[in-house]
Formats: sequence, C-alpha cells, structure tokens
Amino acid sequence: MATDKTSKKPSFEQALEELETMVETMESGQLPLEELISSYERGASLVSHCESVLNNARKRLELITLKPKEEPKPSSNNSTTHEPATGSNDKNDDEIRLF
Repeated sequence: MATDKTSKKPSFEQALEELETMVETMESGQLPLEELISSYERGASLVSHCESVLNNARKRLELITLKPKEEPKPSSNNSTTHEPATGSNDKNDDEIRLF
C-alpha cells in the first residue's frame, strides 16, 4: 500500500494534505514504533517532493518575471527619455516657484 503512494508522485496539494494528516497521527502517540518510523520516512519523501515542486515553480516564475523586464527596457528607455523631461520640467517649475 505504501509502495502505491511512493511510486505515484502526488500533486503539491495532495502531498501537503498527506503530510498534515501524517503529523496529526504521529503526534497522537498512538502509532507503534515501526509505523512511526515508516511514517517519518514517507514524510521526508513528501517534504522533498514539495521542495522540488516549489523550486520548479520559483524558477518558472523568475523566467516569467524576467521576460517582461527585459523586453520593455529598450522601449521604455526611449519613451522614458521623452516623458521624464516633461515630468522633470513640472518638477523644475515647482522648484523654480519655490525659489
């Protein structure tokens, strides 16, 4: 039965749910030592799986967030050169009025 769970990789959410249930059972103090050790091994495997899924998700998000930053820079630099001039003129006007 445990081999079925270990051979098939659960989704992140399924792994977390299984971990939470396992922790509750382990903390109850009702498991015999061998089952406790087996549960601990399974939990370690689930934690490793969750970390792997999170790392992959983090890498994917970094790629997504890096693409927009790289693409707009050249076009925003061209428009930024013109736009801040008007914005800075407004600021300069404010500064001039202060003096």
